[in-house]
Amino acid sequence: MSCSSEYAPQLRSRGFRMTPQRMAVLHALQHAGMHMTPNEIYQQAKKEFPRITEPTVYRTLEFLAENGLVRPSHVGSGRFTYEIARDDHHHLICRICKSEIEVEHSLLVNLYRALEKASGYRQIGSHLTFFGLCPHCAKA
Repeated sequence: MSCSSEYAPQLRSRGFRMTPQRMAVLHALQHAGMHMTPNEIYQQAKKEFPRITEPTVYRTLEFLAENGLVRPSHVGSGRFTYEIARDDHHHLICRICKSEIEVEHSLLVNLYRALEKASGYRQIGSHLTFFGLCPHCAKA
């Protein structure tokens, strides 16, 4: 599992160790390169670590999200999906064809500043999903 050298130091710096279960979940997400449902992650992780259980995958995803290694997002399917936490970005999904594009976080910096000013909150973090009509569906 090649992801160990990338993520183990991040966990160790927070006082945690890289378990086989954590490694299998991270490996599944890293190599998928896209959002995955917990069940999809479970199916992939099982190939790496056959003894992993679905409840363990859910607990591991929660732990990895709390520690900033994975990011949960709600992309309109009615449930959370997960991805490796990299650069901050958001999503724009077509309501009709379900095509999806990533939206750079830099486009929303002013919105975040306005939220901080209005609310008094600081370091607001989120993963937003916007819904609309893609150019193709808007023409139809």
